[in-house]
Amino acid sequence: MSKQPADELADTIIHNAIILDGDPAGFALGTADDWLAEAGGDVIARGRGSGWQDLATSARVQISDAGGAYLAPAYVDIHCHGAGGSSAEDGEVGLSEVLAVHHRHGTRALALSYVSDTVEGLCHSLTAGAGLCRDTPAVLGLHAEGPFLSPDFKGAHAPEVLTAPTPEAVESILRAADGTLAQITIAPELPGALDAISRFTSAGVSVAIGHTAAGYEEAARAFDAGASILTHTFNAMPGIHHRAPGPILAAIEAGHVTLELINDGVHVAAPPARMLATLAPGRIALITDAMAATGMADGDYMLGALPVKVEDSVARLLGEDGATGSIAGSTLTMDYAVMRAVAEMGMSPLEAVQAASLVPLRALGLSADDQHSLLGVGMPADYLLLNADMSIQPENLAR
Repeated sequence: MSKQPADELADTIIHNAIILDGDPAGFALGTADDWLAEAGGDVIARGRGSGWQDLATSARVQISDAGGAYLAPAYVDIHCHGAGGSSAEDGEVGLSEVLAVHHRHGTRALALSYVSDTVEGLCHSLTAGAGLCRDTPAVLGLHAEGPFLSPDFKGAHAPEVLTAPTPEAVESILRAADGTLAQITIAPELPGALDAISRFTSAGVSVAIGHTAAGYEEAARAFDAGASILTHTFNAMPGIHHRAPGPILAAIEAGHVTLELINDGVHVAAPPARMLATLAPGRIALITDAMAATGMADGDYMLGALPVKVEDSVARLLGEDGATGSIAGSTLTMDYAVMRAVAEMGMSPLEAVQAASLVPLRALGLSADDQHSLLGVGMPADYLLLNADMSIQPENLAR
């Protein structure tokens, strides 16, 4: 089976691959018989078998034998603070390096995430970010992680800027982002939070619940009000208890909710990550929550206004006494998160890839629930070649 516009000739054909893109119900792993043809950066045909040979009619066509490798859509990260020594708050300065670091690890696009600030400070950052978003296709949108967060579960957010979401603050943030705010994280137990959730969702913003002290009922009310994401599940929220099920089980039971997961083995151990994969199949979005130290050596960095020390690639807040405290973002990259999803969480290669591409896009409303393919005919040919252990073939990153 294949499809190709009659008036378009392929310039690249890759065959002898296993394409990790499509409806899981009709997907069969184990046979490296798939092929994909592209022209001008778009997919013009794909199929299984020898049909690709009919498109190799010109000497200029570049034909690549994948050697049985996986061919997967490039990754999408909807929660990323920075890399390469720079953060979202740095604006245009350093953005190219942030994108380059994550691109080297398979991410084609990301949402720029901002840590909590005063409402005025956040609005200043969002205004600058809105311009970057419009000028940079690799920036999907902006994510405000706060300042409407619980001081009891603040994590690496400055407590003095945390506040309740007043109508005035909500409108200021929407005006500053000017249509580019893709996601905002809110603690639903704060005064005015449910009204804020309704206002943000009516403006097309995906609302996430996170950095919260909310119990099961409060979280469930927030999801009923339109919240649709759980920010870095397990982290900065009450855990699961048999008499206090908490926000995690509320998210699992709300079928429209996407559950973010920092799958680095530090933020969440393998057993609860496996549990999550079992209880919420098709709804886990792998994220990095990466901060400026990603792709850099251990040392001292900043996350927003807070000093951070990175040791053995683990970022923690640095106290005035020199002692380290709470985990402060991560130095995770998406390729490692996907590898762990298969090796440690028990996800199939297809499920892991979708958790790093299709599911995050759905969470931001950038892909329909009934869409299963990101590499269909007519779509951008943004793909990766993966080894059996889900690592990225280095030569692919030069594309």
